[in-house]
Amino acid sequence: MPRPEPTDLKSIAAMAHVRELLKFIGENPEREGLVDTPKRVIQAMQEHFIGYTMDPAEELARTFSEIEGYDQMVLLTGIDVHSHCEHHMVPFVGKAHVAYIPNGKVVGLSKLAKVVDIYAKRLQVQEKLTAQIANAIQTHLQPLGTAVVIQARHFCMCYRGVRQPHAWTTTSKLTGVFLEDPSTRSEFLRLISIGQAPAAGM
Repeated sequence: MPRPEPTDLKSIAAMAHVRELLKFIGENPEREGLVDTPKRVIQAMQEHFIGYTMDPAEELARTFSEIEGYDQMVLLTGIDVHSHCEHHMVPFVGKAHVAYIPNGKVVGLSKLAKVVDIYAKRLQVQEKLTAQIANAIQTHLQPLGTAVVIQARHFCMCYRGVRQPHAWTTTSKLTGVFLEDPSTRSEFLRLISIGQAPAAGM
């Protein structure tokens, strides 16, 4: 079932800009295949950038303290990252690995993935995205330490500019014991197999 035509002024204005961009690249926004494209584009953008409407603090607010003294690493690997470069507004995709060491409380595992997605669904640079995820977890859970690694392919490098489709970018942000204790850091890096390149089909 088709979505209804947007009627609010902001959406109408945005669709007008999309039509102008179609003209800019040499297209005719009135031809059959493109007549509904402005509507589809702004609806897609609302999905791509829904993170601006969400607050990571809300996802991390509910914690559990009945953990029977558990004080070892909690690690979630292979979290899908789908974001958009703020320089060219083209996608970058990959995986995030997130860990923390509890200091008396834990959070539901799905919340870690949700925090990644909230920040990813904004215009980003990978370095900032990595830091935002780690800082949010450290601030709201107050663990003994937080570690975040992201490995991603950037379409602005893959299909334009230097055209390096097989290049991966890896960023990390470590806090607390992950930064201060080499053995804890080594355990984290070993568990996520940081020395291995991501699978080619990822």
